[in-house]
Amino acid sequence: MIFKFLKFIIVGFSGMIVDFSITILLKEKLKVNRYISNSAGFTIAASSNYLFNRFWTFESNNPKILIEYSTFLLISLIGLAINNLIIYLFEKKLKFYFAKFLAIMVTSLWNFTANYYLNFTH
Repeated sequence: MIFKFLKFIIVGFSGMIVDFSITILLKEKLKVNRYISNSAGFTIAASSNYLFNRFWTFESNNPKILIEYSTFLLISLIGLAINNLIIYLFEKKLKFYFAKFLAIMVTSLWNFTANYYLNFTH
């Protein structure tokens, strides 16, 4: 489990780069609302993370890819709610991007645990 968690963190780090890049592009350059920008960055990162986690972290060969991906996205959407809540609660004290970083750390724990026990159980 520890080795899988380390792989999950590596995949998560690549997802964090995708997440921040999309969020910054939308929020700073295109002036999209910060929560919409955050949600878009998070969702795109979650989709790329699914692929890496399926094939590398959890080495899943589950033929029900649509169900597995849907479960992954549902877990990620719950994570997104946690993520946005943390940003909402801490952005004034920590500034937006520090609050976002904290939110990613907490959400990563949720996402790994839920995926490990509920989704990639084969």
